[in-house]
Amino acid sequence: MKNITVIGAGTMGNGIAHLFALHNYKVTLADVSEEILNKAADTIQKNLNRQLKKELINDLTRRKALSNITLSSDWTAGVSKADLIVEAITEQPDIKLDLYKKLDQTCGSHTIFASNTSSISITTIAAATKRPEQVIGMHFMNPVPVMKLVEIICGYATSETTTQAIFNLAKQLHKEPVIVNDYPGFVSNRILMPMINEAIIALYEGVSGVREIDTIMRLGMSHPMGPLQLADYIGLDVCLYIMKVLYQGLGKDKYAPCPLLINMVEAGRLGVKSGEGFYQWKSDSKELVVSDRFR
Repeated sequence: MKNITVIGAGTMGNGIAHLFALHNYKVTLADVSEEILNKAADTIQKNLNRQLKKELINDLTRRKALSNITLSSDWTAGVSKADLIVEAITEQPDIKLDLYKKLDQTCGSHTIFASNTSSISITTIAAATKRPEQVIGMHFMNPVPVMKLVEIICGYATSETTTQAIFNLAKQLHKEPVIVNDYPGFVSNRILMPMINEAIIALYEGVSGVREIDTIMRLGMSHPMGPLQLADYIGLDVCLYIMKVLYQGLGKDKYAPCPLLINMVEAGRLGVKSGEGFYQWKSDSKELVVSDRFR
């Protein structure tokens, strides 16, 4: 696989494009929004500069990585010759399935489709195509250039050839691939999201405060950050969506999203992306400040 197209230039998409470009793959980063594409290009350049400053890469590698990326506001222009499509668009099933139907009609018969979905069934995505054996989950962790794990999800019809190709590719990207089967939440979010939800329940029931809950999980369980801070980074809307997928797919009350989480999403308090969640997120602030709502 030499030619990669990443569809979706948001946080995950630009990180994935950065990663492939850094390992000398030709990457087309596609999105319908010129504004998002320009923001993605700025983010990639800043992150490469940060790697250069930390002496993780040299300037030649940085410049070569930038030259490996082509931006496109017309996704069809970058897919006809792609060996691999990595999809990283919004977690809305209807939009994803419509995209895959169109990709199936546009791409060459050899092209593999890999979704970065954090919760939507790979089997369902594959069923929207006529090549279900070539559809797989390639779930990167954020921030993509830093985090070692790639969760590889095999749908019901995913072939061994496709699985091995993506496994080997992840290794070439210096990642640690782990293969899982296609069940709601896969492994990562089936375990992570109920933990985050339980932390929100503990706050909702008055067991303790935001900072206290996060401190206990950081210092007592050696987590890099507490579950409430992590929820803010992920996006509370994304957390809620995944909890709904788990609840609907597994049918157990333990997966029911906390009412506080639901209310915060309804109120537009989504975490970092909205500027406030469990914490206040201001670009000029270096201190982690708990939201006024929870003081």
